[in-house]
Amino acid sequence: MITDEELDSAVAAGAISPEAATALRTHVAGLKRTPAVDEEHFRLVSGFNDVFVVVASSLLLASVAWIGASAAPWMGAVAVCGAAWALAEFFVRKRRMALPAIVLLVAFVGGAFFAARYFLESSAISLPVASALAALAAWLHWMRFHVPITVAAGATAVAAGSIASFISMVPNAESWLFPILLFIAGLAAFGLAMRWDASDRSRLTRRSDVAFWLHLLAAPLLVHPIFTAIGVFAGETGVVQTLLVVALYFVVALVSLAIDRRALMVSALGYVLYAFTSLLNQTGVVSLSFAITALIIGSALLLLSAFWQKSRAMTVQRLPASVQARLAPHR
Repeated sequence: MITDEELDSAVAAGAISPEAATALRTHVAGLKRTPAVDEEHFRLVSGFNDVFVVVASSLLLASVAWIGASAAPWMGAVAVCGAAWALAEFFVRKRRMALPAIVLLVAFVGGAFFAARYFLESSAISLPVASALAALAAWLHWMRFHVPITVAAGATAVAAGSIASFISMVPNAESWLFPILLFIAGLAAFGLAMRWDASDRSRLTRRSDVAFWLHLLAAPLLVHPIFTAIGVFAGETGVVQTLLVVALYFVVALVSLAIDRRALMVSALGYVLYAFTSLLNQTGVVSLSFAITALIIGSALLLLSAFWQKSRAMTVQRLPASVQARLAPHR
């Protein structure tokens, strides 16, 4: 089976034209019973060899970090960066292995982050500088290897550095400022994800994978501040709070249907489970509270999954034409 990466490589080498590659992707998508745009594909494991390489790479990176840290902690992090890049040259650039690409990317960006943190130690600028270095590392990695999760990793580093910088400028404001900044970062990540989605509305190229990881990043950044603000984790959860959670989750479901991304719903699911379980506990159904909650919500989500395409069509058709034009096509 020819992968998207192999098709992109063939186009870059001049073996086939971009139009032919697009036509082939469209034809293959049309052979499937469910349209590719509704499947929300992303490549993770191409075979057990991916797992084998990840295990071996993890052992090597851990040993390199340990040996380097024996001289200085920051040297261990730098050694991880070098080893991760060297491994990516073969397993990512040449072999195009998906799972090792993700692990090696995280190791490289994480190594850059901790190298700066350890080198600057407890300095007030250590977190912003480390985040900036991690963002730079993600950019360099993207320019060389084009691993889809790299953009999300870079966005995470930028968000962390920005939030840390803002909080450091406003003394004693972390308790109320942090959730606001987190939500703003979520909006920025969501907007960036939608931009990548808009560049590949049929979801046939690597750009759709980039958007997937960005949506996965944006979801908890958006959901956590909202559900925390209504007091889900403040202690006892009352009927009003539970109804607010349900209403917000309904809004999240509508947004997920409109953009054809399930990450928002998955991120908010834990808050719904917690709210209902807490409410049932207070009503005396202690032993089976979580089981009953999981049964109801799980059944509802499976029903939605079974009729996802029809539900999405009904949702999108009720949106303004200008908004519909920017969304992934529904069939």
